[in-house]
Amino acid sequence: MSNNRRKFIQQVTGLAGIAILPSAFYSCSGKMNPRNHSNAADIKNSFFEISLAQWSLHRTLRSKKIDNLDFPVITKKEFGISAVEYVNTFFKDKAKDTAYLNELLKRCSDNGVKNHLIMCDGEGNLGELDTTKRTQAVDNHKKWVEAAKYLGCSSIRVNAYGVGSAEDVQKAAIEGLGLLGEYAVKENINVIVENHGGYSSNGYWLSTVMKNVGMKNVGTLPDFNNFCLTRDSKNKCIEEYDKYKGTYEMMAYAKAVSAKSMDFDAQGNCIETDYNRMLKIVKDSGFKGYVGIEYEGEQLGEYEGILKTKALLERVRATMI
Repeated sequence: MSNNRRKFIQQVTGLAGIAILPSAFYSCSGKMNPRNHSNAADIKNSFFEISLAQWSLHRTLRSKKIDNLDFPVITKKEFGISAVEYVNTFFKDKAKDTAYLNELLKRCSDNGVKNHLIMCDGEGNLGELDTTKRTQAVDNHKKWVEAAKYLGCSSIRVNAYGVGSAEDVQKAAIEGLGLLGEYAVKENINVIVENHGGYSSNGYWLSTVMKNVGMKNVGTLPDFNNFCLTRDSKNKCIEEYDKYKGTYEMMAYAKAVSAKSMDFDAQGNCIETDYNRMLKIVKDSGFKGYVGIEYEGEQLGEYEGILKTKALLERVRATMI
């Protein structure tokens, strides 16, 4: 760990005891530097490389136009990206199917693609208050730890959901993540939590969970735009945590970063998030690793949205060498 990274973690963990309240809706789009050099020297000297989150293609996958085995090939040939982030729901019954995993590995190898992580959903809540259900959730995730190791991934992304008071769910999540972390560390796999709704979208709450788990292989996956705390009956967000504050708090424990994008202006800037500001937070934390594209907008097609997000990341990265 670099000295900058240690200093940043000390600063964030030193915030304990400070009341941090959810902000009102917060969005801005900064002006981008027009320089756009995405060459090998830039990448080598940068603090991040770009990966692609499979959820960016979820509509194409669900329509059966492509399947999970196609994902690494498309990532490299269509987008020029060499690292992938899977979503387990697109190969839910294949976690222990070595023939299938071998075929996936072959397609990655043939195309020079690295398997980075697996996002895991539908396996139970690690912040579940009921001990039996929480223990079952831990057990359910173990096969994905094993699959991640088999595929050469560094991490699995899990959820810290739970129903109850913030304090009770936090206590349960600390226990659940700790148990899964103990299993995963034996396989040299990280267990990382995304701000993914509920209490986990409160950066202070989640960073406090990480501090109390206290394991090197248990960390976070900050998502630039997943900070909704409360939704109404129509699923509209009515209370949102400050995304910049939340990202800052989570970066102390980050093993990967998710560059969520929804809409773009005419200059190619993300409307809902200031990427200059966000990536400066990421850089200042001492982070070095993958920033994953996760396009989730509806105004553009998935392929165009991915390429727009990639161009934006490359443009900002070129200003931070």
